[in-house]
Amino acid sequence: MNAPRLRSRRQILQSAVAGSMLLPGIVQQLLADDSAAPSDPLAPRESHFPAKARHVIFLFMTGGVSHVDSFDHKPRLYQDVGKEVKLDHPEIKNRPGYERIFLKRPQWEFSRHGDCGTEVSTLFPHVAGCVDDIALIRSMHTDHSNHYNATLGMHTGSFAFARPSIGAWTSYGLGTENRNLPSFVTIAPAQTYAGTQVYASDFLPGAHQGTLVVPGAEPIANVASRVGRSQQEKELAALAQMNRKHLAERAGDPQLAARIKSFETAFGMQMAVPDAFDLKSETDATLQLYGLERGNSAGFGWQCLMARRLVERGVRFVELIDTGSSGNWDSHGDMMDHARLAKNVDQPIAALLKDLKSRGLFDETLVVWTTEFGRTPFNNTADAKGREHHNWAFSSWLAGGGVKRGMVHGETDEYGIRVARDGVHVHDFHATILHLMGLDHTRLTYRHSGRDFRLTDVHGNVIRELIA
Repeated sequence: MNAPRLRSRRQILQSAVAGSMLLPGIVQQLLADDSAAPSDPLAPRESHFPAKARHVIFLFMTGGVSHVDSFDHKPRLYQDVGKEVKLDHPEIKNRPGYERIFLKRPQWEFSRHGDCGTEVSTLFPHVAGCVDDIALIRSMHTDHSNHYNATLGMHTGSFAFARPSIGAWTSYGLGTENRNLPSFVTIAPAQTYAGTQVYASDFLPGAHQGTLVVPGAEPIANVASRVGRSQQEKELAALAQMNRKHLAERAGDPQLAARIKSFETAFGMQMAVPDAFDLKSETDATLQLYGLERGNSAGFGWQCLMARRLVERGVRFVELIDTGSSGNWDSHGDMMDHARLAKNVDQPIAALLKDLKSRGLFDETLVVWTTEFGRTPFNNTADAKGREHHNWAFSSWLAGGGVKRGMVHGETDEYGIRVARDGVHVHDFHATILHLMGLDHTRLTYRHSGRDFRLTDVHGNVIRELIA
């Protein structure tokens, strides 16, 4: 979707004189100093090579989804339940009551689905119906078993320090397709582990930070205009010129530049956001597909439908974080919490994939489903209700733009404890996502504090087996 053509700053400022909003002397000074504005950080940029996808929808299941109960079928876990195992695992080391650990069986059954025959548990019946469009990774692994660190790592590639998120890096590398909407949007009912750092721009220009959308009556606060468009154009034009003069005197302060850009983006959003978030044009059939009642702006179904509407309008990167009223996936006390959580997201996720396909958006939109780590295939008793954090192995999947369909990459050992073949670290995962967007993760860098930083730091390999 192309942004509407706006008048030049000079034309707007000249009209301000006629409107008697500013003293003519001030306007003439601004016109005389109407030098080129700082380079637009959101201007569309060429990718490093032809991209497979133009947009990303990043589905983050916060809290740690159990791989052995969802996408990684382990028949031996059913057979050997109660068997004692000896492991130097970070979640049980020197932990009272965990001197001995035993295999715990999955609480859901698996079956094959689609023409590809990928095995999925009964937790995700709707997603299971889409496996012919999915590239499932059963060999993910990460560096930390702590929620904060693992969540930070999955979003920024850094497990200890704040760094720009993958959405910010994508915006920095490619810019936006719609000047009236942010290039990066995060939709979340509440903050997840690591808070705002999961969508922050950190040292990248602030224009690349994710815009937070909170489901409800007012998804983006203070977006409605209280004055007419013409008057607001005049006011913002004058303000923009004074801001740029202020910026020029301060050696291009990046925070100041970001704030100036935010004013411009906010003005465009006042025009585009109401349309993007107005579901009146959606058919009853579409709402039913997502399991959404007309007028309801809560739930993961609303988040998924909004993701489709935003990429349809040119938003580059949309993240959906599952932090709704159902809680999160951190099921220490009772794995049956997974049933409630899966029911909340299963139909909407499948609906999103089907909707993108029906509208011709699937091949240009990369859909990413992940969590920060898995859950232990064992516990301190075989009949323990819950599972602990498990960073040694977990599952994620990709679908859409440039991804092979109906395949499984990698595998874990017979119990799902460790990666056995074709491991995919978080850095590899990020490198592959960037590659599908036409970005070389080794070349997408930003100079900060005397060194060139990148999302994958000094690591990462593109998993080419996943690419069509």
